[in-house]
This record gives sequence, C-alpha cells and structure tokens, in this order.
Amino acid sequence: MPELPEMQALSERLDALLAGTTLRRADLLGFSSLRTYAPTPDTLYGRRLISVGRRAKYLVWEFDGGARIILHLSRAGRLDVEQPPKNTRSRGSAVRFLFASHTLGRDADGVGILVREYGTHRKASWWVVAPGVEGPLSGLGPEPVSEEFAALVRTSDSRRRLTTDLRDQHVVSGIGRGWGDDILHRARLSPFASLHSLRPEQREFLLIATTDVLADALDLERARKGGLSEAKLGDRFKVHGRAGEPCPRACGNTLRRVAFESYEMTYCPTCQTGGKVLADRRLSRLLK
Repeated sequence: MPELPEMQALSERLDALLAGTTLRRADLLGFSSLRTYAPTPDTLYGRRLISVGRRAKYLVWEFDGGARIILHLSRAGRLDVEQPPKNTRSRGSAVRFLFASHTLGRDADGVGILVREYGTHRKASWWVVAPGVEGPLSGLGPEPVSEEFAALVRTSDSRRRLTTDLRDQHVVSGIGRGWGDDILHRARLSPFASLHSLRPEQREFLLIATTDVLADALDLERARKGGLSEAKLGDRFKVHGRAGEPCPRACGNTLRRVAFESYEMTYCPTCQTGGKVLADRRLSRLLK
C-alpha cells in the first residue's frame, strides 16, 4: 500500500503538473469507488484546481471555492498520468479525471489522471466534499513528524503492540505495515513491545527512527517521475517483505516474519527481540 512518503512525493508531482488547471470531467469507471453522493462531481467541472496536497495516506485536491476531492489508493491502487488523456478502460480502473489548461503545453487535450487497481480487491476510493467538510480525514491522528506525535510517544501508556499503534491511523497517520516494520528495525525495538514497556531512551530511538526512515523514503520517492504506476512497490523497503534474507545490519541473523490473517510483519530476532523468535500462528498450525 502506498504510505506517507509515496503519497507526499506523488502530491508534489501532481501539484507541479496540475495546479492552476481546470477540471473538465471525472469519468467514473469503477462504480463503488465514489463514496459520496453530494456534492456531485459535476459541480466541480470548470473549477480551477488550487493545489494537490496530502493528509495521511490521502491525496487532497482543493478547488476554488473550497470544495475538495479526497483520494485514497488503498492497498493496490495506482495512479497513471496520461498526456494526452486516453479513452481506454483498463482492468481495475476506478476513475479518470481530465484536466485542461492553456499552460499545459503542446498537448491540447490536457492531462488525464487514471486511478486503477491491481488484484481483485477494489477498495480505492474518492470523495467529493463541500467546503469545511473533513470527510474521511476526520479523526486522523497526528502526522509522524510532528510535535503532537512526539508528545504522544513520550507520554503514552499504551499497552498495545508497537506494530499495532504505528499502523493505527487514529494514533499516527500515514504509516502502514511497510514503513512500520522498517522503523521498528531502525529503532531496534520488538514489534510486540508496547509504549508502556519502553524506557525513555527507547521512546527517543523510536522518534528518531520514524523521522529518519520516512525522510530517506521521501528522498527516494522524489526521484520518481510521473504517477505511481508500478504493480509492486515493496522493493523500497529494507526489512518489510524480506523474510528469509540476511538482516541489513549484517548482524549474522536472518529476517523472520509473523503472518496474520491478511498481512505479515518482518523483523530481526538479533536486532529487535534479543534472539527470541516471535510466535507465528500460521506456522504453529502447520506444525500441529
């Protein structure tokens, strides 16, 4: 799933390309993707796009007058930039936005932004919200690199697993299981530890690791061109999804995983859990 670094860099590229253009139309290609019924998308036709920003894992398109389109790519959603726009409807297509402006150069037809999904789960979503309405952004936690998040980490008595708190968008917004695994590995913390169990210096390690991992990831993503079209994005992680490979710290151990119902988590026993191998319920069932 695209997380904060991917969505932040994508928002910057789209803002540079589209700010100041007007929305010609939105072609709904996957009828479950639009999650609002009022205002309708056509109320934005002819409106100037002021900016493309980001909040958590959402793209936020702000139009003159204050109305916004909020877009979430979910697990396997991707975004293609089309110059000129296409008329095809590829498999997994959710919506195509068409923008026009005299400032877009020699492509008189403007720009198309196609949102599509890989796999069979169709969960990419978008909302049209009136001025002042938060929609899906309501209730999100603080951004990871913020004073609010730092205060939470330093004072929270949460007894939930760190991997759970980092992925909970109501606790901290923008981190998923991918960068969460890499952050905990950088901080040398067990994913099954809790904020309640951490010493003050370990809480600081977590804050530093969060800032550094996301900053490195954002630098990498800013080198990307165009949309966010690749089928798989996992090669950017140092730890997540690399179970069975040597630990990147060259500690001599192999990365292990814990598999859950719909996702898995990766960690290093030597660097994070004092040599302990965490219980993997799938593996336990196979051994019975």
